[in-house]
Amino acid sequence: MSISIKALKSSAFLGCAIAAGIAAGAHAAEPGITTDGTTTAFTPSAEAERLGGAIDYANAKPAPLPLNRSYSAAQANADMVRALTVPSRPLGPSGSEPGRIGTGEQRPVRLAPALKVTSSERPTPRDYGTSHLPFSTERADLASLKVTSYFPYSAVGKLFFKEPSGSYVCSAALIKRGVIVTAAHCAAKFGTSKFYSNWTFSPGYSNGVAPYGTWSVAQARVLTSYLNGSDSCSQAGVVCQDDVAIMVLNPQGGRYPGASTGYLGYAYGGVAFTGGITHITQLGYPDDLDNGVYMERNDAQGAVSASFANNTVIGSLMTGGSSGGPWVVNFGQAPVLNGTTFGKYSNNNVVVGVTSWGSTTDAVKNMGASPFTSGNVQNLLTAECSAYPTACN
Repeated sequence: MSISIKALKSSAFLGCAIAAGIAAGAHAAEPGITTDGTTTAFTPSAEAERLGGAIDYANAKPAPLPLNRSYSAAQANADMVRALTVPSRPLGPSGSEPGRIGTGEQRPVRLAPALKVTSSERPTPRDYGTSHLPFSTERADLASLKVTSYFPYSAVGKLFFKEPSGSYVCSAALIKRGVIVTAAHCAAKFGTSKFYSNWTFSPGYSNGVAPYGTWSVAQARVLTSYLNGSDSCSQAGVVCQDDVAIMVLNPQGGRYPGASTGYLGYAYGGVAFTGGITHITQLGYPDDLDNGVYMERNDAQGAVSASFANNTVIGSLMTGGSSGGPWVVNFGQAPVLNGTTFGKYSNNNVVVGVTSWGSTTDAVKNMGASPFTSGNVQNLLTAECSAYPTACN
């Protein structure tokens, strides 16, 4: 199959066609798959990785972004009003874990030729769409200054994977020394009991250069309900309760990337939300911005949508390729206070979701993320840290 098209600007039909192409090349359900009931893990064999072929880093296509056919501008506005005025329902037990700054030691590897990014479009304001959810989207790197090589950006990266139809790209973030979080739809095809494979994570990726090298995946884990299609969804396989995946990376020389890059914290069960709202910094590698070669940053107010599987919704300019990128609260380095105090939740660089879906039209410009709960991110992480304790210590 050879389809080359911008994921979000594609029609829903073409998006589904590409997704179907990936699904057709996904691994069979049996080899390497184990389940403990609530979660299911896939451990790719060396032979399967070899047969999958090498990643084409230069021509990897954005993984199709699930498109929410039902989310209208009116619904977006209603969700924001509701989040401000009606207390949200508890999402179960809550909790959080802090991140950590790494040593910053880099071992750059060039994966693809550098591209000169140009555009024929005239600059126009893009701070909100027809949903009237305001946002600000900018390139993370500043001219020649490679900001993404430094914490906390360095904990975020491109996630490549390989299928017979070609190489694909999602986004992901380290939340332990050797553990990344991404979207479940970057790990498996919803409702098919089939995983993808040959994942390769490149933290801090910037225009062909992997400043901290590349890291293969030892094991990927999603909720069994997502894998078999029984998950609670307002739109099957698109707007779901549990579009979350955890992956453990293979160490190199006994070291995991987080020792150098640092890693972000995470929170679940409504932590860092006040009522149903919070402020989100979304990070990822959308293909429609700078051809996907740079990390992009989007800042927006997030509101929980009770109508759409308790997903958090924001305004955003991001598109396909940003799937699985982290939604972070209090992003950046905390200032030293003089004569004032922090707000109610002051922990820095805490992930509360990952990019799950986008709107079906380019005009709406909103995106959603499954909520982090004890039942998904904490359950998955507990299982992986039990199986690979050195990746989490």
